[in-house]
Amino acid sequence: MDTVTRIAQTIAREISATPKQVSSAVTLLDEGSTVPFIARYRKEVTGGLDDTQLRTLDERLTYLRELEARRVSILEAIKSQDKLTADLATSISGAETKAQLEDIYLPYKKKRRTKAMIARENGLEALAEAILADRMATPEALAENYLNEAVETVKDALNGARDILVERLTENAVLLGNLRGFMQKEALLTARVVDGQQDKGAKFSDYFDHRERWADVPSHRALAMLRGSNEGVLTLDIGPEPEEGAVRAENMVAAQLQAGGNGPGDVWLRKIAGWAWRVKLSLSMMLELMSELRSRSQDEAIKVFARNLKDLLFAAPAGARPTLGLDPGIRTGVKAAVVDATGKLVATETLYPFQPKNDLRGSQVSILKLIAEHGVELVAIGNGTASRETERMVAEVIKHLPAKVKKPTKVVVSEAGASVYSASELAAREFPDLDVSLRGAVSIARRLQDPLAELVKIEPKSIGVGQYQHDVDQHQLTKSLEAVIEDVVNGVGVDLNMASAPLLAHVSGLGPGLAEAIVAHRDMNGAFISRRELLKVARLGPKAFEQCAGFLRIRDGKEPLDASSVHPESYKVARQIIAACGRDIRQIMGDDTALKRLRAEDFVGGDVGLPTVRDILAELEKPGRDPRPSFVTASFADGVEDIKDLKPGMVLEGTVTNVAAFGAFVDIGVHQDGLVHVSQLADKFVKDPHEVVKTGAVVKVTVTEIDVPRKRIGLTMRKDGGASARVDRNARGTGGGKAAERGKPRGKQQMSAGPKGQKSKQDSGGALGAALMNAMKKR
Repeated sequence: MDTVTRIAQTIAREISATPKQVSSAVTLLDEGSTVPFIARYRKEVTGGLDDTQLRTLDERLTYLRELEARRVSILEAIKSQDKLTADLATSISGAETKAQLEDIYLPYKKKRRTKAMIARENGLEALAEAILADRMATPEALAENYLNEAVETVKDALNGARDILVERLTENAVLLGNLRGFMQKEALLTARVVDGQQDKGAKFSDYFDHRERWADVPSHRALAMLRGSNEGVLTLDIGPEPEEGAVRAENMVAAQLQAGGNGPGDVWLRKIAGWAWRVKLSLSMMLELMSELRSRSQDEAIKVFARNLKDLLFAAPAGARPTLGLDPGIRTGVKAAVVDATGKLVATETLYPFQPKNDLRGSQVSILKLIAEHGVELVAIGNGTASRETERMVAEVIKHLPAKVKKPTKVVVSEAGASVYSASELAAREFPDLDVSLRGAVSIARRLQDPLAELVKIEPKSIGVGQYQHDVDQHQLTKSLEAVIEDVVNGVGVDLNMASAPLLAHVSGLGPGLAEAIVAHRDMNGAFISRRELLKVARLGPKAFEQCAGFLRIRDGKEPLDASSVHPESYKVARQIIAACGRDIRQIMGDDTALKRLRAEDFVGGDVGLPTVRDILAELEKPGRDPRPSFVTASFADGVEDIKDLKPGMVLEGTVTNVAAFGAFVDIGVHQDGLVHVSQLADKFVKDPHEVVKTGAVVKVTVTEIDVPRKRIGLTMRKDGGASARVDRNARGTGGGKAAERGKPRGKQQMSAGPKGQKSKQDSGGALGAALMNAMKKR
């Protein structure tokens, strides 16, 4: 079987496809096509492989090509030693992993001078063979015959024979495979605290005396223990159960020496087997399994990060509406920035409603003025320090807006990564004359308008939806996250005349260089009126155009189809479909009544297959549709602004900020995310939290426990709210706690923003509104 066929068959089994589908996809990838392009516009060629299958195919293709290259290299190396036999060649050809290949190659691998080599040079390999051949003779008696100037004693001779046999065992591919399989099933991971590190490593206290099956260790626990080990707090060990398991391992080694008898030679060989296990093989197995544990855990952590990032990027956009972004702060003030419907910055200001200036009234007047002057429809409030105080201040302003002013919607937005963007080279180029602190407010406003367009400007690792992200392979993490961004950007589509260079850089076939060239061309020549004009952009040739054109949109352009995801190569078929309806193209797009009368099969022909025709029909029904969900936002409970305000039994609304293997973190507006453990996500068993929740989702939760000193909040999404929550509610009755106040009118007294940690009362009549309006007139 040739290499190409072998690879195609292997990948086909793994992604539930046929070798032909795999081979076709591989050809397209090798020709420079991207995964999004192949998944969307080459369905006929690949038989409909989706982006998930193609990503796995692309990843495995790299590994298997490296495996095949290593296979060839090993065959050549052994052949050059004149040691390649037919059986050995068959074994090498049958190896399915790099580990198996290396096991086979181990005896032929060039190595430094070993004790076994020295023993062979001293003629002791014959002694080892003699002991294996005659089990009834005592090894000591046999050793007498092999003494010489280099081997002066019987003990030296037997040690030399031992070294030769142990080296054979450590290079025995069958034994290594059997031991690996045994350890993968039976091994235990044991963690213990390093004496004297108890206080320093308090955060690892769950693992000070911990043991569990290696095969069952979840990613988050493995990474936690590995971090504890790296910090010198924990010692880790992987091995079989100390008594019975160790004996089984030694017996497996002894079996390779066929030392099952009762002769002196068998007894000696069993001792050698035990020594080989304890001194050599157990250590190598531990290191191998530790490496596999780290790799397995990293892979899972990266998958979790990638899935969370995808959910976050697919979050619903609030839309092209004038937005006021507020980056809360206490001493340094609240940074305010207004962007128009296109995301262009139109106004900035710094407010000081909190200590030490306490200019609450002046800050409210400024907010009112910004809203009125710029027609603000959305207020985005960062969720960092003083977020709830700022939100309360904005609520007071909105409440007292004049009737003629449309009241904007306030939304608390995650500000993760905003500071990273603010100090980036990209932000400096975009806003060279704007203070770094104000750039964060711009980012907060824009990410509410369109999370995808703004978040692509920030390094994914800074967005904060990962799990032990600094403990995983950074190259692998970056590659995975870049693939996610590419898939989401192309899945949503990009407005060619509005998109920034960072967003365009993720479009299929472009990249940073061509993205900058497109923006430069747009700035110099004005908006693109057709996709074909892309070919006028410097360095953007036919191949790049083929890859990117279908993912770029032009609204109200010269060609109506340019506003859809129909690829220019399929415009001819699209026009045939429109002609069959007997109506103008602009009338037919978005009108599914006429389109539903058509049969997709009638338009199949040439290179255009049924999948493409169906895609065109679907796109004509809803041209340029956004696959992201409708915009919704969580409403935080009044009076619940700090972890100390929480009580068991409270039912709150919040936003999922992160999903890990062990549960989901939810922002409930108290500056500390609560954890919904996987067992509390639903009234049924949940294996994968992503089956129930996604990052960015709005959920209702019940508080189950609060640990103020450790800043831990336990939440549940189970319908019963937890037994403890029910008992707590019954005990409280209808008392006047904050939980009872939630969702009810607060009477004539309203809480307004004051210095952090303080609460002041103001009447809710027209006094504040009048004062604000009077103050604004004076400005």
